[in-house]
Amino acid sequence: MERTLRIRNGEKVQGTYSRQEMERRNARLRAFMADKNIDAVILTSYHNINYFNDFVYCSFGRPYGLIVTQDKHISVTANIDGAQPWRRSFDDNVIYTDWQKDNYFFAIQQELAGQKLNRVGLEFDHINIDNKNKMAVALGDPTFVDVGAPTMRMRMNKSAEEIAIIKHGAATADIGGAACVEAIAVGVPEHEVALHSTQAMVRHIAKTFPHGELMDSWTWFQSGINTDGAHNPVTSRRIEAGDILSLNCFPMIAGYYTALERTLFAEHVSDAHLRYWEVNVKVHEAGLKLIKPGVRCCDIALELNEIFREHQMLQFRTFGYGHSFGTLSHYYGREAGLELREDVETVLEPGMVVSMEPMIMIAEGKPGAGGYREHDILVVGDQGAENITKFPYGPEHNIIKK
Repeated sequence: MERTLRIRNGEKVQGTYSRQEMERRNARLRAFMADKNIDAVILTSYHNINYFNDFVYCSFGRPYGLIVTQDKHISVTANIDGAQPWRRSFDDNVIYTDWQKDNYFFAIQQELAGQKLNRVGLEFDHINIDNKNKMAVALGDPTFVDVGAPTMRMRMNKSAEEIAIIKHGAATADIGGAACVEAIAVGVPEHEVALHSTQAMVRHIAKTFPHGELMDSWTWFQSGINTDGAHNPVTSRRIEAGDILSLNCFPMIAGYYTALERTLFAEHVSDAHLRYWEVNVKVHEAGLKLIKPGVRCCDIALELNEIFREHQMLQFRTFGYGHSFGTLSHYYGREAGLELREDVETVLEPGMVVSMEPMIMIAEGKPGAGGYREHDILVVGDQGAENITKFPYGPEHNIIKK
């Protein structure tokens, strides 16, 4: 039984991005490798394999990889996927089989045979210790160099083609939001609202990107106590009159995540809830104005903290004020170097894409209990930032009466 295979079913599909765009990304990676005297890079994460190869893998417990040298670019995928990875990959592909243990490492060793491997790049924030040790044995114990942080920095500045995809995603999220509101009514379970929203987004993506794969778009619609966490799963809880609601639409286009999040209320809102909601909206609007080139992420967070402090609500904050967008999802994290937090000193630059999403949470049993959050996406330009989220927010628009 073969340890590795080449399967070429069908033809290469139309990529998400132009060949010039993919070559630009890999040229930047290779320039970094040359500067740091790195002989080969072996990428293992969802986000980097997608970014440098236009392929989102389905791990299901198996490792995947992308080998990049100055003259080679080849994905390493599992036999269970057949030729799908080759059809989607920007360049070449090799398959490892299950017939012997650690054929994944054998495939990498085989593809790099004859190469001088003094320094090899790995993503230290992704590869586990066991696989790192196996990689060392397979490659003759080279010096491993971390490429996780540098590649993250490369991904933080979006190209025109990436921004176009992100804008499509934001528009799709708006469609999901409208479907969500359409389904909201007292007595309707959370999951039915979420299903209606997700179906609308998937159908729009299928129409807009007929050559793309459809995977991973989802909606978290939360009500009442379930709003206390931003990432709480959908349940079968039924909406009640006066409930605080959280609308969270997440279309995924070729591994590129976008989001729309809104606070809403069913039928009516109490005075206590309204007070918290209005302050959170005030912070949101102030944050939208602060996003511009030349501003540090930490300074945005500190300034917004002052508004919450003025209203004695700073203690109710639950996470940072925003984050970067691109090839990321709830499965595999984000670009941590571009978050609007007090400990991130990154300076915003043209081409970066970030959210503004303040959230506060009031504990169950207290007046105004629940989680409040608004979320817009902004593209940083030369002078300011473009808000690409169009769905309305605040009490004027989102008290849903049926």
